[in-house]
Amino acid sequence: MDLSLIGRRALVSGSSQGIGLASAQALAALGASVTLLARDQGKLTQALSTLSVANEQEHERLVADFNDPAALQQVVTKYVSDGREIHILINNTGGPAPGPASTASLDAFTAAFSQHLLCNQILVQAVLPAMQKAQWGRIVNVISTSVKQPIPNLGVSNSIRGAVANWAKTLAGELGPFGITVNNVLPGATMTTRLDAVFASKSQKTGKSVEAVIEEEKSHIPLRRFAAPEEIANVIAFLASPAASYVSGINVPVDGGRTLCL
Repeated sequence: MDLSLIGRRALVSGSSQGIGLASAQALAALGASVTLLARDQGKLTQALSTLSVANEQEHERLVADFNDPAALQQVVTKYVSDGREIHILINNTGGPAPGPASTASLDAFTAAFSQHLLCNQILVQAVLPAMQKAQWGRIVNVISTSVKQPIPNLGVSNSIRGAVANWAKTLAGELGPFGITVNNVLPGATMTTRLDAVFASKSQKTGKSVEAVIEEEKSHIPLRRFAAPEEIANVIAFLASPAASYVSGINVPVDGGRTLCL
């Protein structure tokens, strides 16, 4: 099985921590040169030092905040105009705050749409010319199992993740003739700061202790545990590899079996 990414460059957003960082590390381990993208320069510098350099890779970092799409566009456009060719794009952004859809503000929906779909679109349009020229590319979007089954108390997230999934499916049809695959990875409960926030919100809403909430959540997962970020990253890295050359337009749950639908 060909998993080698030697000679390829990957741009990984949200890569200063969590699933994004684990994905960057997995891609680097397969030989890719990785460009980290996040808003915290200090965390990015630290993350950069954790990437493998066994294959003469050249890892870099970009600082941009997804709360400012115009600034993101400026940073990424300049980066690729300086001659960098991106072959792999991992779209990964922290989820919106918990809460029901019925009480969410219009601003919450607007901000989430901007941070997820619009910023993803900016990154795709920036890297697409090089992928089309090479007739090879991988776009992997890290979304949520809510694409298949809405998650209670994540109203805004459920709504926006669905939009991103359909955007990605549309892109898969448009970009396939260029040898570019587009896929979505749907993480289940994963040990990240995002999960901590969700559990804290549920604890406050139900009056249960955080520990009780955690145990209850684990009981709904057939494997009876949460994922490590590296377990999500392994699937992302596979989809970015030559071995996944005929996989496109799919949603892949990585959730320990929790999602009930097919």
